[in-house]
Amino acid sequence: QVQLVESGGGLVQPGGSLRLSCAASGSSFNARAMSWYRQPPGKERELVARISSYGSTNYADSVKGRFTISRDNAKNTVYLQMNSLKPEDTAVYYCGAAPYGTFSSSVTYWGQGTQVTVSS
Repeated sequence: QVQLVESGGGLVQPGGSLRLSCAASGSSFNARAMSWYRQPPGKERELVARISSYGSTNYADSVKGRFTISRDNAKNTVYLQMNSLKPEDTAVYYCGAAPYGTFSSSVTYWGQGTQVTVSS
């Protein structure tokens, strides 16, 4: 079993920055691929970024060059640094953990989500 707890969301002005954190408890964090998803109001959940167990990363086109995913295996934590935020980034952001370390492994554990609102 894996439990995920997100933090770091909030209200930010357009152009601002936030850093989301996802603390994981349970086994084998360093062997799992980790992901960030988001669900905008009235829309489906979508992949934002993911990081494999060996550090490869992958981003949605809409956030490339603005968001950075990283992980600290010593702290069992994955981060999402979000810069140059836009109103369309407003969403509930979810952390996800896969059972294995590659991108082909689907998320099987989810956090409760953290709200990010980008507005002036």
